[in-house]
Amino acid sequence: MSSFDPARITIPCAHFLHGRQVCDDAALEVRRPADGQAYAGLPLADAERVDEAVISARQAFRRANWARCAPRERARIMRRWADLIEADIDYLAALEALGSTRPIDQARAWDVPYTAEGIRFFAEFSDKHGGEVAATAHDSLGMQIAEPLGVVGAIAPWNFPLSMTCWKVAPALAAGNTVVLKPSEMTPFTAVRLAELAIEAGMPPGVFNVIQGDGPTTGDALCRHPDVAKITFTGSTVTGRAIMGACAETGPKPVTLELGGKSPQLVFGDIPDLDRTAKTLAAAITGNAGQVCVAGSRLLIERSLLEPMIERLSARFDDLAPGLTWQAGTRFSPIISETQTGRLESIIRRAREAGAELITGGARFETEFGGCFYRPTILQVDDSDNPAVHEEIFGPVLTVQAFDSEEEALALAEHEVYGLAAGVHTADLGRALRAVRHLSAGTVWVNRYGRSNDYILPTGGYKRSGIGRDLGRAAFEANLHHKSVLIDLNP
Repeated sequence: MSSFDPARITIPCAHFLHGRQVCDDAALEVRRPADGQAYAGLPLADAERVDEAVISARQAFRRANWARCAPRERARIMRRWADLIEADIDYLAALEALGSTRPIDQARAWDVPYTAEGIRFFAEFSDKHGGEVAATAHDSLGMQIAEPLGVVGAIAPWNFPLSMTCWKVAPALAAGNTVVLKPSEMTPFTAVRLAELAIEAGMPPGVFNVIQGDGPTTGDALCRHPDVAKITFTGSTVTGRAIMGACAETGPKPVTLELGGKSPQLVFGDIPDLDRTAKTLAAAITGNAGQVCVAGSRLLIERSLLEPMIERLSARFDDLAPGLTWQAGTRFSPIISETQTGRLESIIRRAREAGAELITGGARFETEFGGCFYRPTILQVDDSDNPAVHEEIFGPVLTVQAFDSEEEALALAEHEVYGLAAGVHTADLGRALRAVRHLSAGTVWVNRYGRSNDYILPTGGYKRSGIGRDLGRAAFEANLHHKSVLIDLNP
C-alpha cells in the first residue's frame, strides 16, 4: 500500500540557492487541493532575492566549469541525479501527492519515474551535439560552434510539478547552462528536493537554483532580469503574453512557451472498437481532472456514433469518485483551488445559458473531507461560439459536437485561438493523413490520445498555444546558440 500520513511529511519551505536551502519568512499560504487545508507557508522572493539567485547561477556558469567540463562528465552527473530521484521515490511521490492534484499511486507509478527517465534522456545529448563544419571555399574552414546561452530562467506550472520541472530544467542543464527555477506557488516543494538531489549527485552549487514566490513579483523579476539569457514557461496564454512583454523590455531574449489548448478529438464512423475509443476519449479529459494543457476537451463525432458514444462516456464518467491524494486507490484528482473551481462553474453556467445541453455532471462532488472535486461533465453543443467550446476550461468538461462529413469535422476542429494538440480516430489511413495535414496543431495523435514515454517527439503549439518546443532534440537545441567561425587556410 502506498497511502501515507500527511502530518508525517517534512516540507522544505525554502528557496534553494548556492547549493543549500535558504529560508525567508513565510509570505504565502499553501493549501492542499484534496482537502483545502493550509499545510505550509511559502517565502516570496522579491527582486533582490531573484537577483541573488541569478548572480549565483551566473557565477556558477563562469566559475564552476559546468559548461566547459567534459560533456560525458556532465552526462554522468545527470544520470546519477536521475538514479537518486528514483531511489527517493517514497519521499518525492508523497511530497508531490500531498500538495498537488496527483494521487499517490500515479505519482509513484508515473511522475517520479518519468522525471528520472527524462533527465537521463536529455543527459545523453550532452556529448552528441557540438556544431557543424560549413561548406565554404577550398582555402577556408567554416564552422558553427554550439555554446550554452548562460542563465536560463524556468517557470513551471502546478499541474505536473515534477515532470514539468524536468521538461524545463533537464535540457538546459544538459546543454551546459545554469538554471533559476520558479515553481508554481501552489505546488512549490518537490523542486527543492530535486535541487538537493542534484547537489548530492555532484552538480556544482549554483548550477540549479530554486526561487519561491508568485508570478507578479517573483516571476516578473526573473523574466526582466538582464542577466537571464532565456525564459522557458508552461501555463496560460494570458501569462505567456505577459512574459513575452517582460522579456522584450529587458532583452530581447528567447522564450519557449507552451500555452493553452482547446484540443479536438475527431471520431469517424469507421472506428473498429467503440469501447476502446470511449476509454481513450474519457481518459483524455478526466486524467488529472482535465487539468492538462493538451486535454482532449472537444469531441467531434460522426452523427451515427453520437448516442452510443455518449452512453459509454457517461458510464465511464459516473464510475469516477473523489479521494484524498495521499490514499492508495484514489483515481480522480481534485481541482487545484477554489478559484479555479469557481471559474469552471462560471464557464459551464454561461455555456448552458447559451444553449449547451448538460448530459451528465455539471456539479461539484460533495465530500466529507473538503477539497474541490468536480464531476466529469458532458455538454452537447451545436454552436462553436459557445463559451464551453471557445474558452479553455482546464477541468473535466467535454463538449460534444456531431458532424456529417469529413469536411465538416475538419472545419469544426479549427479553433481561432488554440492549436496545441488534436486526436483523430479512424480506420482509414488516407483520412487520418488528410486530417494530420489539415489540423492546425503542434501534435496530432492517431487512434490514441496522449504522449508516450519516448521523450524524442517535441511538443508545442500553433497559433496562441505557444512558441518553441519542449521535449526532443528541439528542446536541447533551444538552449544553445551558435557561433560562426571562418578561418583562412592560406593567410
